Amino acid sequence: MKFASLGSGSEGNALLISSATTVPSIDTKATTIVMLDCGFGIKEAERRLARLALAPSDLTAIVVTHEHQDHIGGVFKLARRYALPVWLTHGTYQAVLNSPKFHSAVQTHFCRDGETVGIGDLQLTPYTVPHDAREPVQYVASDGNSRLGVLTDAGKSTDHLIRALGGCHALVLECNHDQQMLRDSAYPPSLKRRIGGEYGHLSNDAAADILAALDQSLLRKVIGAHLSARNNAPALALAALQRGRINPTTELTIACQDDGFDWIDI
Repeated sequence: MKFASLGSGSEGNALLISSATTVPSIDTKATTIVMLDCGFGIKEAERRLARLALAPSDLTAIVVTHEHQDHIGGVFKLARRYALPVWLTHGTYQAVLNSPKFHSAVQTHFCRDGETVGIGDLQLTPYTVPHDAREPVQYVASDGNSRLGVLTDAGKSTDHLIRALGGCHALVLECNHDQQMLRDSAYPPSLKRRIGGEYGHLSNDAAADILAALDQSLLRKVIGAHLSARNNAPALALAALQRGRINPTTELTIACQDDGFDWIDI
């Protein structure tokens, strides 16, 4: 199993999870490739996929975490054009049902906390997170041998998410903001409260605490994600992850908005 990011941040998010490993060439038609969220328009998604030598038609499905624009903005347009099935929670579906983001022609499937969804050669298990959305979830993906945990867009740690992410081989973990930078920013007080609140986004320190609380016995790679362009810096996020890392051989990487990151094998 491997994974890659098309971009990570408030301007758009999309993560690819593939059942293949990195080899010189892969038969994409025989490989399960799930896109987790798509906050990019069709042309931009196509452009970013092309950087990985992929086209939207190579995708097997799109799975959604929640209804915010930077995660779902391009989902239904891309799914409609390329006949891709979409998985999402009932709450997310209700949140977008009467919005321009939604299109009824898309094949829609529902998922819920704790119930594993099989998509081709991958299994994805959603788990609920505290965020200011209708029914937000994040996911743990597996091919039966390796586990990838994804946690972004959460305001705080919970026992539930700690249990869900324990024992993963790789982790994509939100490091949205540095608390002091957010306090000193020009954002209005209401936005600062939203971002830093219990249903907002994880600070670097909160991410470090979550990482430290996890069962890291199998953890090989951690990618800091969803960094704020104004209220964080890659060096600060990396330092926080280093504080939370138990095994010094666990690799740490930071995802960026423009380039995401290339394929990483688990």
